[in-house]
Amino acid sequence: MRLRALLDNDSLGLRLLGGEDELDRTVRGVMTTDLRDPSRYLSGGELVLTGLAWRRGPEDSEPFAQILATAGVAGLAAGEAELGTVPEDLVVACARHRLPLFSVTESVAFATITEHVVRQVSTERAGDLAAVVDRHRRLMSSGPAGGGPDVVLDLLRSDLDLAAWVLSPTGRQIAGPSAGAPLPHATAAHLAGAHMAAVRTGRRQPHRTVHEGAAYSVFPVHSGTRDPRETVLSDWMLAVSADAGDWPAERLDLLQGVTQLIAVERDRREAARTVRRRLAQEVLELVQTGAPPAEIAARLRVAAPVLLPGLGAAPHWQVIVGRVDRAPHGAEQADRPQPPDEAGAVAQSLLEEMLVDPRAAGPTGSDRIAVAQTDDEAVALVPLPAPGGDGEPHAEASLSGLGDGTGVHTEALLDAVQEPLSQGLGDDGRLTLGVSAAVHSAEGLRGALEEARHARRVAAARPGAVRAAGHEELASHVLLLPFVPDDVRRAFTARLLDPLREYDRKHRAELVPTLDAFLSADGSWTRCAARLHLHVNTLRYRVSRIEQLTGRDLSRLEDKLDFFLALRMS
Repeated sequence: MRLRALLDNDSLGLRLLGGEDELDRTVRGVMTTDLRDPSRYLSGGELVLTGLAWRRGPEDSEPFAQILATAGVAGLAAGEAELGTVPEDLVVACARHRLPLFSVTESVAFATITEHVVRQVSTERAGDLAAVVDRHRRLMSSGPAGGGPDVVLDLLRSDLDLAAWVLSPTGRQIAGPSAGAPLPHATAAHLAGAHMAAVRTGRRQPHRTVHEGAAYSVFPVHSGTRDPRETVLSDWMLAVSADAGDWPAERLDLLQGVTQLIAVERDRREAARTVRRRLAQEVLELVQTGAPPAEIAARLRVAAPVLLPGLGAAPHWQVIVGRVDRAPHGAEQADRPQPPDEAGAVAQSLLEEMLVDPRAAGPTGSDRIAVAQTDDEAVALVPLPAPGGDGEPHAEASLSGLGDGTGVHTEALLDAVQEPLSQGLGDDGRLTLGVSAAVHSAEGLRGALEEARHARRVAAARPGAVRAAGHEELASHVLLLPFVPDDVRRAFTARLLDPLREYDRKHRAELVPTLDAFLSADGSWTRCAARLHLHVNTLRYRVSRIEQLTGRDLSRLEDKLDFFLALRMS
């Protein structure tokens, strides 16, 4: 129904106070609230009814109107019972945000308006639309006649000629229509990242974007009552190959209904992970408490058939530690740090998904990963099948492109998820990962856990939203860098590199890149000149200028080492 239809019914006691140009907005529901911030309970298109109990002074009207406008509500109806008349400051705030505002006479109960809106909306959704949604619902039910998200997406293509895919936060395709090629990974990663950035910043959904000339709309697949910004790193999304900007309300409602059905499937798969999580938790507790290796080995023998069914050989194991640090959302949470258990749960869900290569479509890959949660971090137990009789790793150990029989490769893991997750984390969040070497027995798990945790601290010392470090880096100088205080880092790098940066800024001389290349070439003039496509004399001039500006001598080992560390810490 349209907003203006409410004014045609005198029994509702509504009087328009502002927003006459917006009366063609579609009303999809109704909500009564006196919360100062009801955004977590709004999905867009509601008529919001309020008794104004949230208003303590004129300054409260502006943030309340802004919250409703950002949530995409259809309009606001304020009761006159509390204050007698609707305050002028609320009228002005709603006009500023182009939010239609009605007053509700004291003689009309909010229940009367609610009943009328619900009845009208339900009637308009009847007929063919209800039949299609019911058909989808039946196919999503459990049992022989049921089906998963792929079946629902096939119906979207056949009934509405819409190509749609269910994506994870890493851009991995969870489900897609049976006809046609999978969504290219580059496109899926772009859509996932852009969607998470839109959710994180509170933009109205669905998020519409263009990639390589094609228009897409991305709908959140969200379940529960928590703020979507808190769960953006674990929620799925529904990407549709179309621009939903000019869609009628009925089609938008249908897609919202489909996302709710897919959310049920996601919750079902989340529940199925309980066994693997419990196995990982039991092993982790045994390792951390120093249990005898024989007891740990017994638990591993239980875990192996669950994670890698059908393999006769007991697997080797690899440990990966992940941590997500994020600032809380919302003014009322600004002074409340994220609780460790919440941070650990986010890292657990994210690590379960990202240890499956985003290029591997389908739900089954994460069935081979067991992830435990401990305080503010997640610990993944990754099984690596033991070599076969020919001494070669089993084919199942490929880990879907993130590694081989020797385990997960840090760079491959980072490359696969960095683009979308960096956008999902934004400027106020970080994901850091540490990867251990493979171990071949229960005795090695404690060392592998400590190794992965040390590697994660190395990764945390590096700039960037998504960072990872592997066990191979722990034998080098980088192991020491995370433990250097920040003020010492800044002073050390500034003393060595600031003169070069200032000179580069004024003269575009590229002294800092030249220094990095020179050290990477082990001080070889010819190799460095070839790498930079410079004449050797030009390179000698630049190195001479570096030495003049810093007072250092690049022929001395001590000065080379200082420059090397400064570049790595900057």
